[in-house]
Amino acid sequence: MDFEPPFQGACKDLLLNSPIINKFPEVEECELPVIDLSHLDYEDINRDKCTNKIAEAASQWGFFVVVNHGISPEVLNSIRDEQQKLFHQPFDKKIEQTYLNLSPLSYRWGNPKATCVQQFSWSEAFHISMADIPNMNEQHQRLRSTIESYAKKVSHLAESLAEILAQRLGVESSYIRDHCPSGTSFLRLNRYAPAPCPFSSEVFGLLAHTDTAFLTIVQQDQVGGLQLFQKGRWIGVKPNPEALVVNIGDLFEAMSNGVYKSIRHRVITNQKVERFSVAYFYCPSLDTVIRSRSTTEPAVFKSFTLLEYKQQTERDVRELGEKVGLSRFLL
Repeated sequence: MDFEPPFQGACKDLLLNSPIINKFPEVEECELPVIDLSHLDYEDINRDKCTNKIAEAASQWGFFVVVNHGISPEVLNSIRDEQQKLFHQPFDKKIEQTYLNLSPLSYRWGNPKATCVQQFSWSEAFHISMADIPNMNEQHQRLRSTIESYAKKVSHLAESLAEILAQRLGVESSYIRDHCPSGTSFLRLNRYAPAPCPFSSEVFGLLAHTDTAFLTIVQQDQVGGLQLFQKGRWIGVKPNPEALVVNIGDLFEAMSNGVYKSIRHRVITNQKVERFSVAYFYCPSLDTVIRSRSTTEPAVFKSFTLLEYKQQTERDVRELGEKVGLSRFLL
């Protein structure tokens, strides 16, 4: 189909430098902690229990699921429909920088830095800065308005969750709002194509990684594939299109001195059907200094700015083909 990126050709070239990939072993599916956010609307013991659950999940799992999150099914369905229409546009259109009038390299597929098949992602994405949304071409008005509506809702949710997690660290409530203005976060529309790969029964839709953010909020469809590394093994996350998945990012792990966990996760492709997801990365400005807020334990990580962290990540991806992450900043 003319909307598919040339995954097969790219993989054939990489295969020259790679052994054949074996089928990934079966993984057990798990139920992540489910948190009902409607309890946050009340100033009583139920709110306290809810915030405790959020902090516990961030510490023990690094992932949790939220329901009654305030984003209507209509908004969720609309962005799912619009992203499907977008990804089913011809590939030649999608790679044009002027197609949506976004920042260069906003459309991505595969992994141009991959040196072997194990570093290749069988997926495509539009990585959109919140600051770029108002500049989208007027001919995509419905897509733009849908993204704006979703972004407004999910950014409010992210801010609320981040403030709760920050307050548990003793961080003043204004810190999150002051350092995370509306234009510094990102929305990533993902499509994981079916992978009829001739030399592998399964391939990665997205390589194992942690997120460079305070936290990420993910809307999934009904097709599974998200896996996280927990207690020395990979486990699958049961999909729930009505709920949202929240995971802790590197910045909160560093700020919490390792109390909150930024967990490695990946996506496995489905052999027969495509999968869609929308990820919102809640990020501060580039000059924000990330440092440990622990008052009882020695700092685990060096202080760094988000810019320094991104520059180190870019060097690692360029030289190694993958992100290294927080271990680069250990004291």
